[in-house]
Amino acid sequence: MSHAAEQTLLLGRSKGLVGVITPPLPPADGAPAREDPPFVIILNAGIIHRVGPNRLHVSLARALSADGFPVLRVDLSGLGDSAAREDGSAPLDATVADIREIIDTLQATRQVKRVVLMGLCSGADHSVIYASTDPRVAGVALLDPSIPRTTGYYVKHYSGRLLSLRTWKNVAMGRHPLWKLLKKRPAHEVPAEEDGAASDMAAARPAVTLEHPEVRAFLENAYGRALGNGAQFLAVLTSDRERQHNYRRQLQDAFPSLDFKGKLLIEYFDRCDHTFTTLASQQRLVGLVRRWMGESAFR
Repeated sequence: MSHAAEQTLLLGRSKGLVGVITPPLPPADGAPAREDPPFVIILNAGIIHRVGPNRLHVSLARALSADGFPVLRVDLSGLGDSAAREDGSAPLDATVADIREIIDTLQATRQVKRVVLMGLCSGADHSVIYASTDPRVAGVALLDPSIPRTTGYYVKHYSGRLLSLRTWKNVAMGRHPLWKLLKKRPAHEVPAEEDGAASDMAAARPAVTLEHPEVRAFLENAYGRALGNGAQFLAVLTSDRERQHNYRRQLQDAFPSLDFKGKLLIEYFDRCDHTFTTLASQQRLVGLVRRWMGESAFR
């Protein structure tokens, strides 16, 4: 696939944030260009450089460019080539400030009015949290976002295991994880598998789980405010994160008070790892993102 010449850009008040813009390609066969398309901003996945795991962000940017969307792959402060912030902000506050400065720069220099935020893991959490604060965010694409575990999660998690003879032997001998659930766990303990929003959103009290009422309320409020701002949602869940989510509707079930009103497309990728390592999983993801971008109301 051919792609437009990419441009390096310095963003933010201090010009310390480094990003790469993939401009939209002109439409083929003389078709009309997209009128005022939203600018897609792909955020860091954890501490990974802006190319993304397995160059995933590059693949997404170039595919969306071919569909007529401008795309920015950016390093947040202290990551990749971007300088660290010097204002002493807490991690989540710094990220929110970074994203706001990025959008402000695009608006001031390129007259950008609407953006779509996209991210994997922590990048997904940061996308929806920021979207709750800024009506310029027309859409969010969330790849393995942090989702509290639900009754449906536990039903699926244990139903298959209950049929296993080995499981029953482990239960009888006291070696099964079920026994841990029966022991009272200190309120401050965090399971090793928890990451993303749980630690990031509660810096003052980082040792909480996604199921903690305050964390659940924080996430529910973020989704609700983003919906109120008119954002469209794409969520992709991978089976590699089975300890966090294990079925397609878990996002809706985790926040039953929210009405996504047709603004959510959600897919569950079975036999897919968290960083979309295989070519087949990347192609499936890229195809889904292109379809969502093409069909969403902000197109």
